[in-house]
Amino acid sequence: MLQEDLYRSDRSSFVRNSRLLRRLSPAALEEMFRLAVHRSYPSNVVIVEQNTPADRLFLLVKGCARYFFITPDGKKAYLLWLTPGDAFGAASLLPEPSEFLVSTETSSESQVLMWKRPAIRALASRYPTLLENGLSIASDYLVWYLATHLSLISDTARDRLAHVLLSLARGIGRKHPKGISLEVTNEQLANTAHLTHFTVSRLLSKWQRRGALSKGRGRIILSHPELLLKYSKSSRTRS
Repeated sequence: MLQEDLYRSDRSSFVRNSRLLRRLSPAALEEMFRLAVHRSYPSNVVIVEQNTPADRLFLLVKGCARYFFITPDGKKAYLLWLTPGDAFGAASLLPEPSEFLVSTETSSESQVLMWKRPAIRALASRYPTLLENGLSIASDYLVWYLATHLSLISDTARDRLAHVLLSLARGIGRKHPKGISLEVTNEQLANTAHLTHFTVSRLLSKWQRRGALSKGRGRIILSHPELLLKYSKSSRTRS
């Protein structure tokens, strides 16, 4: 039923917004949707657990999910948020069997498409673009890691958020008529910069008033990224 809904609704938009499916041929898309298994999950359900076999790949179609990691002392550390079009479980594409590095849980009622490891690896063998998309997704994760690491060595909240935005702009930013476009939410920025949601919202609003950026739903456009650290440094100097 879900596959049929995708065909009848704005399937082209879904494919365009999914890093996993971009640039795949019509034949590849047809086969992928045909071999996919549809799953529905309520909110707050763990779909995959860290340190378990990475034997499935998932594509989030509806709802919202997030990565988290259980530390050795039992603490739950939240990582990236996932929205429709995002894939998780890409380790199932690797040639050697491996384990999930992190867990993934739903944060709202969600629907996914799922492929078992033999099926998705066979598809990747027939359609190399699928494997290239998986590598692109892995590269994005490295960008987020870099942004997080740089934020940890910054002294102030302004510096941390500025470094995160600049790192993401270099890594996953897209050219826009008004600057550099980032598909990122305040919640993702807060988690990455180790700040509260309120602090992120306050700083973004201040930078927007000064013309450094503009905000939209799930998107930030950096019009003058060089101003982020300038304002941060000037604020620190005055203090």
